[in-house]
Amino acid sequence: MGKYTAQIVKWAAPLLAAVLMLGSTARAVEVVAPSALLMEKETGTILFAKDEHAVLEPASVTKIMTLLLTMEAIDSGQLSYDTMVAASAHACSMGGSQIWLKENEQMSVSDMLKAVCVVSANDCAVALAEQIAGSEDAFVERMNARAQELGMNDTSFKNATGLPTAGHVTSAHDIALMSRELIRNHPDIRQYTTIWMDSLRNGESQLVNTNRLVRFFDGATGLKTGFTASALYCLSGTAERDGMELIAVIMKDATSNQRFEDAKALLTYGFSNYALRKITLDAPLPPIPVELGAQATVQPVLAEGGTLLLEKAKAGDLEQFVTLAETAAAPVTPGDPLGTLTVTSGEEIVAEIPILAGEAVPRMTYGQMLMRLLRTAFLSD
Repeated sequence: MGKYTAQIVKWAAPLLAAVLMLGSTARAVEVVAPSALLMEKETGTILFAKDEHAVLEPASVTKIMTLLLTMEAIDSGQLSYDTMVAASAHACSMGGSQIWLKENEQMSVSDMLKAVCVVSANDCAVALAEQIAGSEDAFVERMNARAQELGMNDTSFKNATGLPTAGHVTSAHDIALMSRELIRNHPDIRQYTTIWMDSLRNGESQLVNTNRLVRFFDGATGLKTGFTASALYCLSGTAERDGMELIAVIMKDATSNQRFEDAKALLTYGFSNYALRKITLDAPLPPIPVELGAQATVQPVLAEGGTLLLEKAKAGDLEQFVTLAETAAAPVTPGDPLGTLTVTSGEEIVAEIPILAGEAVPRMTYGQMLMRLLRTAFLSD
């Protein structure tokens, strides 16, 4: 239900899509891994954290950033899925997980993405990096610049693959940030990360996904495994159920099986305890009078991003209460605060979503003021 109250609203908070209030249940699940994190994709809310800023080697989980920059290059038009990429001697020299590219062998961007996502092919990761930036070193500069843009302050990339290199480190927190950026803004990556078995080279090269969640966890959507002798077993595992996608990051587990068990425990905890709710208004908002405006009223709108992550116990019976300013003073610019939508569960406030001006209303000119006065005078006569 919704109701309107005429009240002047004072704003001291920043314009957030929603003020989310979750209970203190973040340690209701345990994992063996020394560092781990569970994040909800849409809101970026952290649901579980264990030493999430520990600076550790990520192994091939590094390739999430390589995939992100590749998808961004596709979106920008620099590449297409059909672009043919020739393997350099450097790309073919990587070792580790690979599809054994031969020097000058050509393969499409799509097939190389498949190889990176499914079998963590180092040779394809470097070939894509060189295609995008000219060299792996130049690509690594872009990786680090993008990491800084995403707030990945625990991260220093030294290569595009995650092969052991001194100083190549990140954290569970930072892995979650780049994973979120990839799956939130480039959902097409799922066409590769959800493959369990496939092939390349007209069936000559068989591929089986290194991520067991893809086959054995309901709703799995990806994302990337990693292992070296020093990094041990790492994973960024993603899954979606009932419109909510979660990211479980596991670092430095002792065995491959344990990383998947830890990820499943985190994902199951998240799906069992939380739900997403998209908030829309129960009734249209009335226009608000504008003092000395070039037009008489301004139309208020609900701020974008009114998606709430709630504990399931609080997500059932939600009520809405709208508070609007009685008037607005010209000039009004789009985005000016005009009120609040308060969402409650029982007697608890679970979110406060800004109501904003949806249009510009300039201040009335002197000529407009005179015309309005004359019109009023004639009408009164």
